This record gives sequence, structure tokens and C-alpha cells, in this order.
Amino acid sequence: MKRRVLVSALAGLSAVACVSDPAVSTGTSSSIEIINAPNLDAMDMAAGIAAGHFSAADQVAFSLGQIETLDRSGPTLQSVLSINPEAMAQAKALDEEARNGALRGPLHGVPVLVKDNIETRELPTTAGSLALLENKTGRDAPIIARLRASGAIIFGKTNLSEWANFRSTSSMSGWSGVGGQTKNPHSLDRSPCGSSSGSAVAVAAGLVPLAIGTETNGSIMCPSAMNGIVGIKPTVGLLSRTHIVPISPTQDTAGPMARDVKSAALMLSVMAGEDPADPATANADDHVTDYLAGLDGDLSGLRIGVLRFAVGENEEIGAVFADGLADLEAAGATLVDIDEFEPGEAFSQSFYILQAEYKTALNAYLADAAPAVTVRALDDLIAYNEANAARELVLFGQEILLMSQETGGMEEARYTEAYTALRKASRDEGIHHLLKEYDVDVLVAPSRPPAFLIDAVYGDEYPGGTGADYIAAIAGTPNMTVPMGAVRGLPVGMSFMARAWDEATMIRAAYGFEQQSRAIVSPGFAANSFVLEETAGAMRPYVAPSEGGE
Repeated sequence: MKRRVLVSALAGLSAVACVSDPAVSTGTSSSIEIINAPNLDAMDMAAGIAAGHFSAADQVAFSLGQIETLDRSGPTLQSVLSINPEAMAQAKALDEEARNGALRGPLHGVPVLVKDNIETRELPTTAGSLALLENKTGRDAPIIARLRASGAIIFGKTNLSEWANFRSTSSMSGWSGVGGQTKNPHSLDRSPCGSSSGSAVAVAAGLVPLAIGTETNGSIMCPSAMNGIVGIKPTVGLLSRTHIVPISPTQDTAGPMARDVKSAALMLSVMAGEDPADPATANADDHVTDYLAGLDGDLSGLRIGVLRFAVGENEEIGAVFADGLADLEAAGATLVDIDEFEPGEAFSQSFYILQAEYKTALNAYLADAAPAVTVRALDDLIAYNEANAARELVLFGQEILLMSQETGGMEEARYTEAYTALRKASRDEGIHHLLKEYDVDVLVAPSRPPAFLIDAVYGDEYPGGTGADYIAAIAGTPNMTVPMGAVRGLPVGMSFMARAWDEATMIRAAYGFEQQSRAIVSPGFAANSFVLEETAGAMRPYVAPSEGGE
């Protein structure tokens, strides 16, 4: 009989989980099959638990070890804010059910980390802010309840850009007052992007196979791309937003973040569906399907529009993207070039719309927060930050909060007119227009440039003019990113966009690309460019070969 041992794939690290095989406790001999646990995807993990090869308790123990080794010491990634104190007990209960042949669903025993703006019953939901440290509501967001029903273990909460990065125009992605600064595992001096920073880093570093992020405009896509994982931003309304700290009722959505397309698709299938408390989901059940169905890697008959205008000026990104396009053609897709897109004038109203929606939506959320929370409206939050400036305002300010407070919220006439014009410009004259005009099923572009440096003086910088994710974000249509390679050792992704509710076609295209390209870049935890393999030599003085140089 073989027993399986979960071991870290990272050289020099020894986060080893206990095994539950009877051979271990009895001392009998057996052959050992080594599993590279950080590369074990969610589906293989669930299958192994169902077959009795290892247990959910093994997975929890392994993840706890990884967090201690990588997140709280060693590279000190700072991606995990809190761990569910009931995680191990829940894992053991799920193991007992599995031994009795009672599997709850396709994620039975798989640990999932949750961005800390989504409520879970065991832990407070802080949005990264000290103002919500006591926001322990004791309730699950509906998407969390769906995950539990499928057998997933809600393992803990991840760090994020505070208030989902809707606080300052000069913010640092991945920083929150509660969690500090999350680091990119590929190069620790570089940004994880945000706002779903901790969720992306935790998956990329192999702490867990699955995490949940949220997006209003780029907050799943950017961290997924810059950390080298798969992220899906579904159509707004496919997943419930109830009990999630909001920004925008018209753009907000949660979404899966995973190491591979199939795991992300499975997670999406589990979380999707109607919620009576969220009107945007009223027709979700009409669109939900099995997003794993038909994923065979063959893209024959699929027409893909290539957003050439979104490639940007970085020639290295362009070269990686060109290789990715060749992979799409090799998988059977037909490519159609799209050279230009001029956003309508209404796009200039998008920031105002977010401000107005934020004031109304956040006020409603805070009014319903846990009883111990003293901040009950946006103006209370602004005052709280000013009173706690030594922690909350030392790195950047709260200009966006102040601008949002000055609006009349969603009730003012300007908002209604601006929103109607923007929805038409972004969807009818944007995503859907491009798909129809060029007779294509999916649009593709590079997701983002490689990760920029963490900068505590000037804040984030997004160089290169790469990507078109904003179009899908503002339109509320689906978008996802898949690793397509690296630029100077840092991962870059390919973005796939589709019509509203057509996640199935988008995922089919992304899976075909993933299977053809196999372009995942594993993190190396380099301290900076002086030790990153691709750049280390050039960062130091030249030494002639005769003097011992290369």
C-alpha cells in the first residue's frame, strides 16, 4: 500500500504535513509517493481526499505550515490576516463524513482563503481597516455558504488594499492598516497589485489552492496577473454580493482565484446563483452552467478578437503576447485583429459614478455592521482615520473618501444620467459592439505589465499602457486572466473577455490557451532585482572572463 506525504516544493523549506494513513501509526512499511503539494490543484486535492489517499486535516496542517514558513516568517509575505480557529475541527468532521462515503460536494475538504471584505461567520470582516476590527457579524456571505455546502473549508482571511483600494489616489496596493504590506512572491520588493492582493499571493505561494477575491475595476485581474495565477471576474450579478463590503453596486463582484483554469471554473460553478437579497442576481440561475463542461483544449471554430491597441509599448510584453497568440492558433482558434477602440465620452464619468455609489452603498453596509463597530457612515470613517492618522494615514491619504462624501450619492439626478450613459458606452458601444462588429466570440489582450515596485513615497505606478480590463470592469461583463509567461522573471497574463453571462465561452478559450502554452511561472521569493535570476548578473559591476567573470 502506498501512503502519500505532502511536502513543500520550495528548496530549503520544510513545511511537512502529517499523514493519516494507517501505515504511519502502525509503523508498517510502505512505499512513499511524494506529492508536490503547492502544485496540487483543487480538483486533485478533492479527488485524493475522496479516495482516501490523504485527508482534509492533512491539507489544513500543510497550509498552516506553509503560512508559518512563508507568510509569517522567511519571505514574510503578509498575505494572510487571520485563520479560522475552527478550520482543523471542520476538516476532521469532513474527513469523518468522507470515510462514511458522504461527500458534500466537489470541494469536499479543500481549504479556501477569503478576502477580508467578505463576511464569514467565524472571523471579523475588516476590509483592512482598524475601524472594522470588531466587525464580527457571525454570518456567512451567500457565496461562502455555497462553498461550505460544497465541502470547502473556509480557512481564513487574506490581506487586501484597504477598503478595496478606494481610499486614495496615491495608494500602495496590498497595504492595509490591519495587515501592513503584502509582498509579491516572485520578487519581494515588488507590488502584489490589488486590491485582492493577499488572495493572489496566497495561491501563487502555495499556501492554499483556492482563494476568493473581489473586483470593482481590476482588483482580481491585476493581482492575479502580477502574481502568476488564474483569476475570474464574472458578469456582475452572477455571484451574490450580500455581506461583502461594497464600493459599487453596478461594478462589484466576487470571483475565484486559483492555480489553474479548471479549479477556478469549478469554484465559479459552486459560487454562482441567485440571491433574493441582491437584485443584480435576479436572473443568475438562467445563466449558470457547468463551467467545466466541454473543456478539452480544442478551440476549433472559436473566433478570437486580438485587442492590438491594448498591447502597449513594452516590446517584451509584446513578444510574450505574440507567443501566446501562436498558442491560441495552435489550439485551433481563428484570430482577428482589432487595432483601435475609442472609449465614449461617458467613460469620463466612471470615477464620479463610483464615488456616488460608494457613499450610498458603504453607508448602508456600515449601518448594518456588527454592534461593536462605532463607525456607522462614511463621514464617521473619515473622522476615524483622522483620529488614527499615525497608522491609517501615514503612507497615503483619504482623498477618495472625501470626494465620495461630497457627492449626493446615488439619489442625485446627475448620477442617474451619468450611469445610463456609461452603461451604453461601455457595454452596447464597448464590449458587445467589438464582439459583434468583428464577429468574434472572445477578446484577448495582455492583462497587465509586470509588477511594479512597492513605493512608500510615491505609491503605485502602472507603466506601459498595457491592458483593456477597464472596459469589462465598467461594463460589468466577464473577464479572466491566465499566465502567459514572464518578462525579466516576473509573470504576465493574458486577458480573456466575453459577452455578459458568457463565462462558458470565455473559460473554454482560456483553458485551451492554458493547455497549449503551459506558461505558469513559479515564484522564487527573490529579495529584489539583485538576486532575481534574470536580472542579478546585470545589476552588478562587470567582471572580465580573465578575472573570473562569466
